[in-house]
Amino acid sequence: MKPQLNPILYRVAALALVGLIILCLVWELFIAPIRPGGSYLVLKVIPLLFPLRGVLKGNNYTMQWSSMLVLLYFMEGVTRAWSDPNPLSVYMAYIEIVLSFVFYACALYYLWPAKKLAKKHKKEQQAATLESTK
Repeated sequence: MKPQLNPILYRVAALALVGLIILCLVWELFIAPIRPGGSYLVLKVIPLLFPLRGVLKGNNYTMQWSSMLVLLYFMEGVTRAWSDPNPLSVYMAYIEIVLSFVFYACALYYLWPAKKLAKKHKKEQQAATLESTK
């Protein structure tokens, strides 16, 4: 039996991930780079590119580990919103917080039915194993 997964959730998660990639590129290259002309901080986009293909396909495993990866960007957004002296950079940090939270929440709710079904199958297997050992 296959779990009923909500395709809207993975599409919103995919849009949030693409938005986060674009935001980080534009932020660090043009809008509010740490150094004029851009900085090596733009390389923070590279880890977001690894899960992109799997997220666009709705791959459960990729959605699972990338939801943990995106928490790093949430933390960066919170840190820069709290400590960055540039008001434009603070605004970009708030957008980063929202996009990373949207991705995280959508990924979790997308995976929830699959996780519930996996737990149910595990319990059934354990019960069957117990029955067979009696």
